[in-house]
Amino acid sequence: MRRVVITGTGSISALGNSMEELINSIEQQVCGTKKMETWDQYKGLQSLVGAPAKLPDFKIIPRKMRRSMGRMSLLATFAAIEALDSASILKDTISNDQRYGCVAGSTMGSAEALNDTFETMLPDHDLTLLKSMGFFQSISHTVSMNLAQYFSITGSVIATSAACASSLQALGTGFDLIRHNTQDVVLCGGAEELHPTVTGSFDILFATSVKYNDTPKKTPRPFDKDRDGLVCGEGAGIIVLEELEHAKNRGANILAEVKGYNTCGSGNHISHSDRKAMIQCMDSALIDAKVQPSEIDFVNAHATATLQGDTEEAAAIHSIFGPDTPVNSFKGYLGHTLGASGAIELAVIIEMMNNNIIYPTLNLDNVDKTCNMINHVTTKQNKNIGFILKNCFAFGGINASIILKKYEEINE
Repeated sequence: MRRVVITGTGSISALGNSMEELINSIEQQVCGTKKMETWDQYKGLQSLVGAPAKLPDFKIIPRKMRRSMGRMSLLATFAAIEALDSASILKDTISNDQRYGCVAGSTMGSAEALNDTFETMLPDHDLTLLKSMGFFQSISHTVSMNLAQYFSITGSVIATSAACASSLQALGTGFDLIRHNTQDVVLCGGAEELHPTVTGSFDILFATSVKYNDTPKKTPRPFDKDRDGLVCGEGAGIIVLEELEHAKNRGANILAEVKGYNTCGSGNHISHSDRKAMIQCMDSALIDAKVQPSEIDFVNAHATATLQGDTEEAAAIHSIFGPDTPVNSFKGYLGHTLGASGAIELAVIIEMMNNNIIYPTLNLDNVDKTCNMINHVTTKQNKNIGFILKNCFAFGGINASIILKKYEEINE
């Protein structure tokens, strides 16, 4: 099978509208969580915090294109523009070339568009009030569809919709498309938008942070004994995957190599994490990568700061890697960007690999005794990083793990 490398990254999040802003904010240990001032109007909503992004000037996108884009598709488009610029790939290069594809996901369609649809229609049950473009903003494949339309992509266009695992599944799918010689370059990632109905969905399941509404910078708290749930965030992460020889032939700057991937289900419980399935997923990714656990230099955990999820993941990581491999989570900085989280966080990891830095888990002040069997990173570390493993675990028992290797041309 062909080798697959990463040649570009782009992101938008609560920590900024570029990779540079994102990394600088993490360096400064900035928490993107804020109190959402208008959310107290929603009866029964206990969690009033979120990690909102600032949408760039969307008018630079032609109106004809953006009419079908909800907020999440706009975020994804800006992240993709940065990723392609990072990869030194011109938009015209992609257009109508069937060897260029797009795989992107989200939890669902635009929450704002869906909410507006029902608020418009339901008072009088009048369908004539609806706008046609609201449909395209609301459909589950809105991110991949709109990216493909904007960049005139005629290769494989695929949508992954698996909640928190969406963008990591997108990367894994792109990895497979390239290594099996279906595509040469694939835009991969995901996007999500912040909305009270999204936080409310987790709120009903008692999965959100509710104790820190007046001290938002203290939450979420992955692996911490005082954690009380996740904080929903928003943003987009897009990563350019490329076949190795294709990248070398055009003189691309190669950022990392994708070595292995796995996704699996737990078949056990719809909302509870399952350490056995997590172990299976990480083990299978290691086998796919032909890498031993001892070769992994650090693990980036999913770790959303839910009580049960963090405990199960810590136990699963310990089962494979023991007590010494460094482990961190980015949710304390970004909140949980759901369908965008895998790609945004992987983009940060690539920067870490190439700078031999491991950033600490933010808001981890006192490790919970149920999570203390692994090596938590609580201060910035300088460490040579050759291999990393990244996890994403979603409701419905859907698990995904990916392994990257630092690319060193001298060894090629």
